[in-house]
Amino acid sequence: MVTAAGFLAIQFLAALCLISLPAHAQAPTSFNSHEVHPDGRITFRYKDSKATKVLLELDGAAPLPMKKDKHGVWSVVAPPLTPEIYGYAFEVDGHARLDPMNMVVKPNLVYIGNTVTVPGKTPQLWDALDVPHGEVHHHFYTSKVALNLPGGQSDYFVYTPPGYDSKNTKSYPVLYLLHGWSDLANGWTEVGEANFIFDNLIARGKAKPMVVVMPLGYGDMKFVLDGDGGWNDPKAVEHNVTLFTQALLTEIMPRVESEYRVATDRNQRAITGLSMGGLESLFVGLTNSTQFAWVGGFSAVAESLVNHERLANLSEKSLDLRLLWIACGTEDPLIKSNRQFVDWLKSKGIAPTAIETPGMHDWMVWRDNLSHFVPLLFQPKE
Repeated sequence: MVTAAGFLAIQFLAALCLISLPAHAQAPTSFNSHEVHPDGRITFRYKDSKATKVLLELDGAAPLPMKKDKHGVWSVVAPPLTPEIYGYAFEVDGHARLDPMNMVVKPNLVYIGNTVTVPGKTPQLWDALDVPHGEVHHHFYTSKVALNLPGGQSDYFVYTPPGYDSKNTKSYPVLYLLHGWSDLANGWTEVGEANFIFDNLIARGKAKPMVVVMPLGYGDMKFVLDGDGGWNDPKAVEHNVTLFTQALLTEIMPRVESEYRVATDRNQRAITGLSMGGLESLFVGLTNSTQFAWVGGFSAVAESLVNHERLANLSEKSLDLRLLWIACGTEDPLIKSNRQFVDWLKSKGIAPTAIETPGMHDWMVWRDNLSHFVPLLFQPKE
């Protein structure tokens, strides 16, 4: 039987083969394809002598045209960049291509690319520093709720903080951290570097030690495997969110609570996520406030939440949330719907913490969101 992880790995590898090297591309061996300079500039290179147009797609920037030399090597120098982990890919004659000389690839079912790091002069929160590290555990289970998983197999990752001891009687607060559309369950660790962010925040005394659960976030895998057209169908969106909510509440949470020493008090339970996961976390948190006292959404697909019938009777008193945190980048196409949702909540007497930061719909914004959201969790009332 092919497990869900195996199926997704096959999908990932197939896509990797399709977009990485065209038949006529020559395997380059004599240059650095992603050369990071001391001032933060990066020289990108791609070899394809038969290509007629090559663009660099780089996180946080408009596509950059590349120029070809006499050896068939295309190159462009990106302007000085701030310390960050940048995703990138090449567009060759209208087709997405990976950097064949960079083995660091973002796992994703649709938008596959590489990453390159511009280091900072001081340590960054996502760096693997010399501090106590937590552990990341991977679990599989048979879902009776989520649809179109091969063999009904789904998965989730669990981060346990430094010093966690399964034999100890101490219970930890728990954060459910949801990925975005097209990501896998490991999106937050493989691309977001969330485990290192938690390690460093905890080591600096800026965050409470907590258990973090990162589940596969699809109620129906067809929602991602059939392409992004589902976002234009409100019924498909509702279907996916409803089934995921059921899977989270009836399958994932009970398993986590039986396998890990996590508190079951709502005041010790939080949920947040990015993009699709932001939509899911806000919907789950706002419709199940008896279970979650801390709720967030990063760049949430919030349009479907405004005037949602399940949210019609919400009030500040009925929610009784310790935190409702809604963040989005100002250059993100979703900023308008996030502002509309915040205004709609305010019209109902609900006062969310609304955060707008420079940035687009990308991991640079979401790592920053996580770094500011987590220290607020599970703090005593003032």
